[in-house]
This record gives sequence, C-alpha cells and structure tokens, in this order.
Amino acid sequence: MTIEAIWPKYRASLKAFLHTKVADPDDVDDLLQDILIKTYQRLEEIRDSSKVKAWIFQVANNAIIDFYRTKGRAKTLSAEELWFEQDNPSVHEELATCLMPFMQALPEDEAEMLTAIDLHGQSQKEYAQEKGISYSTLKSRVQKSREKMSGLFQECCELSLDTRGNIIDFDKRDKNCKEC
Repeated sequence: MTIEAIWPKYRASLKAFLHTKVADPDDVDDLLQDILIKTYQRLEEIRDSSKVKAWIFQVANNAIIDFYRTKGRAKTLSAEELWFEQDNPSVHEELATCLMPFMQALPEDEAEMLTAIDLHGQSQKEYAQEKGISYSTLKSRVQKSREKMSGLFQECCELSLDTRGNIIDFDKRDKNCKEC
C-alpha cells in the first residue's frame, strides 16, 4: 500500500465528508492536507488493506474533532459555523431512508421486534415481558435479527466503521440495488 495508490481513491469522498462537517472551504482544504500528512506518516501501520478506508475516515473524524476543539478554545462557535448540523443529513440519516425495505425483508416477527426496540425505543425487558418470553431469549433474538439486517445492508452497501463500530460512511456496492 502506497499513498499514491490510496489517496486518489479516497480524496474526493474525504473532501465531501469534510464539507458535511466544516462550513469554510479553506478549513476543509487545510483539514484534507492534514489528513494526507497523517496518512502518509502512519500508513505502514495498517496491516489489513481492507480496513484502509475506515482508518482514513477515522483519521478525518479525529481531525474534525481536533479542529473544533481548537476553534472552541479560541472563541464560541456561531450558528453559521455549525451549519452542517442543521442542513446536511448525517450518514445515519441517509441510511435511515433505506431501513424500512430491509426491515420488511426480515420475517414478520423479527421486523416487528426490531421496529419496537430499535425504532420506537421500547426496552428489551419491556418487550420480553409483553411477549411473554425470557429476557435472555429476547436478547439473543434481537442480536440475530440485527445481524440479519446488517447482512442485508452489507449486500447492498459497503459500510465504513470507526474503531467503536459506528458507521462513518457508506458506498453502494451495486448501483442497481433497489433496497434504498
């Protein structure tokens, strides 16, 4: 893996990601340059080439956090500087539009369970009591159903995760994917 092979592949999506988080195009360019330098300096640490994209986006996410920390120390941020929180949908919001077709592809009982717990916020304990099943059984069913949902998403989209397993970006695997 070389920076020459990797950077052209991810530069545009990184810049678009930065634009969703930072209002000033000059700041975006500065952050992009910082990310390039950090990528160049630490690229050899990546052992698994399939994780390069997630790693680069994690570097970008950390750069954004550092950027706002530095700015926050200098002054209070104005609403205009936080425009992205109001106008641009997050990765989660974009994927939320895809959720229902995947949910409907699950067996009815699993779709009902995940809708109640993950979408409507019902606790697993409450749901287990309501359905008359043990809490540990329900936890197992929820986990398996979430894995099925994840599998459906993975068939359609390549998800980039941060070190905590949070989705930070996605790319459609197949442009003909009709799920979302």
